[in-house]
Amino acid sequence: GPQPSISNSEGDLLFLLDSSGSVSYYEFSRVKAFMWDLVQPFTFGPKDVQTSIIHISTTPTMEFPFDRYLSSGTLQQAIRDTRQLMGDTNTGKALSYAKEKFFSDEAGARPDVPKVLVWVTDGFSTDDISEPMQLLKDMGVTVFIVSTGRGNYLELSAAASQPPEKHLHFVDVDDLPIITKELRDAILDVIQANRLHAVDITSSSFRLMWPKLLSQETGYYTLEYAPTDDLARKRTNQVSGAHTSLVLSNLAPETTYEVALIPESNVHYFPPQTTRVTTLAEEISPVQVLISESGPHSFHVSWAPTLDSVIGYQILYGPLPGNSVKLLEVDGTSNSTVVENLAPNTTYLVTVTAIYKSGKEKSLSAKACTQEEGSKVRHLRFEDMGPNTLKASWDSADGKVLGYRVRCRRQTGPSSVISVSPQIHSVLLTDLASGTTNKVCVKPMYKNQPGKGLCRMVHMQP
Repeated sequence: GPQPSISNSEGDLLFLLDSSGSVSYYEFSRVKAFMWDLVQPFTFGPKDVQTSIIHISTTPTMEFPFDRYLSSGTLQQAIRDTRQLMGDTNTGKALSYAKEKFFSDEAGARPDVPKVLVWVTDGFSTDDISEPMQLLKDMGVTVFIVSTGRGNYLELSAAASQPPEKHLHFVDVDDLPIITKELRDAILDVIQANRLHAVDITSSSFRLMWPKLLSQETGYYTLEYAPTDDLARKRTNQVSGAHTSLVLSNLAPETTYEVALIPESNVHYFPPQTTRVTTLAEEISPVQVLISESGPHSFHVSWAPTLDSVIGYQILYGPLPGNSVKLLEVDGTSNSTVVENLAPNTTYLVTVTAIYKSGKEKSLSAKACTQEEGSKVRHLRFEDMGPNTLKASWDSADGKVLGYRVRCRRQTGPSSVISVSPQIHSVLLTDLASGTTNKVCVKPMYKNQPGKGLCRMVHMQP
């Protein structure tokens, strides 16, 4: 499905695509789909991410330069239109060609931005890759390898950037989507590291991170931020030169903020860095209400999620049918409470309402049933009735019992469930293999819900 957009990233991303005859048409199409899924959330442009493709074939070929497609739509179409060239798998030649293009103006590459190479391979090459790959890494290129074939692990782990567990993936071509997010996050670690970006974004806060430019002794940072549609509401923070992150809080939900980081150095000039961050929509609470631990006179109510933006919860409850309603109030840090002093064998409507700091309210309701008074089976007994047969007996439960349900879980053989009328307090259990231990449970049934059951383990003598 569509991924949330990722901005605040800057880098040249090159795909080394195995376009040789050793790859089937089906595999080639699956790899193209994987490439698009991988980059689809990125923002493309001269100050964002740029992407290019080089084919591995008899002769390496550039499909398009870095600066040609600067929108998601045009790039998606360009990847879709990419055609397999066939020919030999001369990966070493393609790597040497990639080294030239990664740093050339003619290919639209930019100086001073992170360089990332993603090589998707079936694990086979007809020429040497070690020397040209090492030259690329020596020039600062981060190398990720995705092998869809068997491949030589030692050779590929030496070719990928270190550590291999972060930069090398072995996966079947049909399972490429499994690694998409992990690989994308690893690429982001590279292309976000050299500029201001936001992480941990919520409806009311985000954490800003930036590279270490200053130290405690060489200066400080000024951070300015304001909503895009109301720049007059600009706020300013100053932090020590030792910092590389700061959390901005008390922000408006679903709002885009312009953020500027200004390094104030007494040694060097550092240009300001800017980014744009959009907070998430305000979370809703509660989205789930659960009833548990029901007894004759009480039950436990819990809800989720609990949010910083909620100052308190109101719990309204009353019997159905009926108009009488009672109110419980708990603070915003709680996510459960016990409702007490209730009538037995009664259905209640429970409504949990979240009161937000903004004054807004959100509610969600659930039904809850109290149990019959004393709705528990007592004194479960067993009597040997011959080979592989037991008689299970019990004392009656209190209240208006509609019947009893007897479940026998055999150590060997199928489980069984027997339902009997309220006047019957014993059943015969058959087909119990000698030497086995079996679990027998008896539960009273009431109009609204089952009562509490009683279980015992019974061992059949050999």
